[in-house]
Amino acid sequence: MNRQRLCLREMAVNQRGTICSVKAEGELGRRIRDMGLVPNTEVTIVGRAPLKDPVALRLRDFTLSLRNNEADFITVEVCGN
Repeated sequence: MNRQRLCLREMAVNQRGTICSVKAEGELGRRIRDMGLVPNTEVTIVGRAPLKDPVALRLRDFTLSLRNNEADFITVEVCGN
């Protein structure tokens, strides 16, 4: 199986992956981690707003909306075909 690393913003709707790293620091990094976006967490992109911002993702039995400028700090490993 082919795996690649992407920024969370680059993932397509219905694409699934596992968080590798969160590079945000300070208050933003704490806020992102408090929302459950931590390494080894599986996420699925469930939708995007008409202008592509924000992005809705599903993790740990809940749906979360995240701005693209926050998603830029999160690296995800996805399975490619």
